[in-house]
Amino acid sequence: MGKITKKRKEALAKFDATKIYTLIEAVEVVKQITSTNFDASVDLDVRLGVDPRKANQMVRGSVTLPHGTGKVLRVLVLCTPDKVEEAKAAGADYVGLDEYVEKIKGGWTDIDVVITMPSVMPKVGALGRILGPRGLMPNPKTGTVTMEIGKAVTAAKAGKIDFKVDKFGIIHSGVARISFESEKILENAKELISTIMKLKPAAAKGTYVKSIFISSTMSPGIQVDPKSVTQ
Repeated sequence: MGKITKKRKEALAKFDATKIYTLIEAVEVVKQITSTNFDASVDLDVRLGVDPRKANQMVRGSVTLPHGTGKVLRVLVLCTPDKVEEAKAAGADYVGLDEYVEKIKGGWTDIDVVITMPSVMPKVGALGRILGPRGLMPNPKTGTVTMEIGKAVTAAKAGKIDFKVDKFGIIHSGVARISFESEKILENAKELISTIMKLKPAAAKGTYVKSIFISSTMSPGIQVDPKSVTQ
């Protein structure tokens, strides 16, 4: 990681790795200790007391962040010809069906979100092994398999993010850019965490939110007191 600059050293000195911060403090710290040479992503890691191997403890969903993610998402819509205009009008970057199915089979995945409709799911299903590992597979639960194509495109462009717990019980998601004002990072983070709270599976026993860390692409993780989020 090269030489640590004096400025970065001073910034890191403001951070106490043993301390648990309130969410607003943690947001301030992450802004202070991140170099602003490029607009780093601000990420949350929420560790849950669930066993994701059990279907009744799977936590997944989507949330529209009040201030967007700060990232311009490339949206592909796979649909029948009657939906093409609706998709384009809503701002989809790529719209079509067979030609894009072939492109993806050939390894093309320069997209961030794929939206489709129930009738073409059999064609899209065949792309599972390419789209699945990249988190691009459309799913009715996250609103990306729908007849309301235009609405889904608008939501994706407005900062809707899909999340799901990984095999370690952690939800990892970007919630902002470091250039955002602290207040906006805070509101986005709260929106994601409160959505995760609402999705607590009935089968999950014990503490549901075990830990929350906030970090930027370039910073260490800062531990957040889960109680400070719900207040």
